[in-house]
Amino acid sequence: MKRFHSPLAILFTAITISTHTLAQQTEELQTITVTGKAEDLLGQTTAASTGYASSEDLLARPVLRRGEILETIPGVIITQHAGGGKANQYFLRGFNLDHGADFATSLEGMPLNLRTHAHGQGYTDLNPLIPELLSGVNFTKGTFTAAQGDLSTAGSADFLLFNQLPNNFVTIEAGENNYYRALIAGTVDLNPTIAPPFDPKNPTTDLMPKIQQSLTYALEYNTYDGPWTLPEDFERWNGLLRYFRGDDDNFFTATFMGYQADWTSSDQIPQRAINDGRIDRLGHVDPTTGGESSRYSLNLTFQTRDGDVTTKGNLYAIYYDLDLYSNFTYFLDYPERGDQFQQKENRWILGGNVARTWENQNLFGKKTDYTLGLQTRHDLIGDIGLYRTQNRQRFQTIREDAVYEASLGLFAETTIHWQDWFRTNLGLRGDLFYFDTRQSNLTANEGDDLDAILSPKISLIFGPWNETELYLNYGLGFHSNDARGVNTTIDPNSGDPVPPVDPLVRTQSAELGIRNQAIPTLTSTLSLFWIESDSELVYIGDAGANEPGPGSRRFGLEFANYWRPAKWLTLDAELALTHARFTDSGNDDYIPSSVPLMFSGGITLGAQGADTGPFATLRARAFDSRPLIEDNSIKGKTSILFNAGIGYRQTKWEAALECLNLFDRKDNDIEYFYTSRLPGEPTAGYDDIHLHPSEPRTFRVRLTYRF
Repeated sequence: MKRFHSPLAILFTAITISTHTLAQQTEELQTITVTGKAEDLLGQTTAASTGYASSEDLLARPVLRRGEILETIPGVIITQHAGGGKANQYFLRGFNLDHGADFATSLEGMPLNLRTHAHGQGYTDLNPLIPELLSGVNFTKGTFTAAQGDLSTAGSADFLLFNQLPNNFVTIEAGENNYYRALIAGTVDLNPTIAPPFDPKNPTTDLMPKIQQSLTYALEYNTYDGPWTLPEDFERWNGLLRYFRGDDDNFFTATFMGYQADWTSSDQIPQRAINDGRIDRLGHVDPTTGGESSRYSLNLTFQTRDGDVTTKGNLYAIYYDLDLYSNFTYFLDYPERGDQFQQKENRWILGGNVARTWENQNLFGKKTDYTLGLQTRHDLIGDIGLYRTQNRQRFQTIREDAVYEASLGLFAETTIHWQDWFRTNLGLRGDLFYFDTRQSNLTANEGDDLDAILSPKISLIFGPWNETELYLNYGLGFHSNDARGVNTTIDPNSGDPVPPVDPLVRTQSAELGIRNQAIPTLTSTLSLFWIESDSELVYIGDAGANEPGPGSRRFGLEFANYWRPAKWLTLDAELALTHARFTDSGNDDYIPSSVPLMFSGGITLGAQGADTGPFATLRARAFDSRPLIEDNSIKGKTSILFNAGIGYRQTKWEAALECLNLFDRKDNDIEYFYTSRLPGEPTAGYDDIHLHPSEPRTFRVRLTYRF
């Protein structure tokens, strides 16, 4: 493809530190094979914020919790306000995504988000994933991709599995606070490669791709008490069986996964009790909070390619259950029994996706690619409830329902190459949702509703000029609300009439982006984004009711750089700035827990991927002080954490030592501001900051044997 020059590209090149000179200095390094976030995607992607993180990207960073693998995506922050097997807190582009709302997460097309969840809309638990089995993750930001629908306004991530593991292996890990992990995984070749008979008329036939059949297996066990005065007693089992048949173009996979976990949780604690010494900083209020959860799934995927036509899709079935006990206000509402509550649910999820792409077609004499797709999902929630409990024993039912929620999505997308330096990507998506709340303990809250929404998208891509592309993106999107909130007419706590929430809420976003690859080993992206939502309406699972919120507007900047000047050296830095406000209050109110600034970066040295020899990494992650209430008079603390790792890898074995929170900083994972009451305090309680502290410095050792 031709590469053109423009004043804008030349200016960007100058900003990136005398690009031409550095490119000449690194010319001899162009043979380095770069994968993952540092890969050259010029001419392949439609937005600066779209990308791919490889297995090496995922495994190169030490992580405290399973959900932190999502921090591989630029601008994403993962924290925790409880612990154990509960889903993490997610932050991106000025959104406090809670446990996953407005960020669509999937595994090879099988959804990980849970609609109409007992604890929160879009709840996303990543504990069922085993990082060593992931070949990478495709990620997007904004509302510009027609294939992404519900809960994807801030972005999306689709994790990919290895069809065949590079090695069979056993990994054992141990660390402080009774951290132990064991994993065995491998691939059995069910159909060894046999070269076809030699054809003298075509002497290259013995080099043709071979059809493979394999079975990949994995079993993981993990336990951890944590540094808390109340041991977490977290115990997790993960298992996987994956059948693969085919090659890169035509294949079929069947993947069964199972996950089971239980834990005790310290939850967040009040700042005032830490200050006066009533509670240790790593302490707790209610010793009986925690939970258990399980998830079992079968995902069938396929792809066929016939010339320029590719068809791919998947069918999935998921069983999920959760039993969660929490206590955030302690003794405010029930001074004698305490405010503990139970959220419980079990469900089946059935669905699938199919899409067909026609490449290298012709429209008005221009090269054109088309994609048509269909998606459907059905959540059959037989038992979802909220209960008041004391020491995990129920004494009051707040709400109990059976719910059926279904959706059907159709989308079309076309990429037209108008010139060598200009192409467009146009998309249109239509979604139909059905919400049915049945068998409620409050008959007035039973009902059903049907809603539909149409979401057009457009992307303009200019370049490449001087190894630089410019992107202009705009699109409409949406998020669904909890089916119970859609059909609620009576507040289950007070008994007062309440208006139902809108089933589907309109969102929209725009982005101006630039991607530069003038230095062959340096990938730089810059994105200026704007996101607007008609309403932040969500179902409040802790209260069993819906709470309407005002509209919102966010805009900001993301700047990311990935540099691999040598095979043994990788450096990266990601910066995100966001301005977030409510728009309907008339006072330009701040959005609580909206992070205005975050940074992530690190350096990786030595052997990477399958290379042998010593290796080391040092990573930093920081997020700035953020508003905890709308007038910004109460703020959360800044957090700056460093993680480090060092190890040695040989063909058959590997040993590594990791240090998490290297400088033992006493930061907080998360903070909220609300009213609570401890024993002996006034009946009205106190307005206070409630926090979950970052875990102190901890060491973990890992040993791996490959066979």
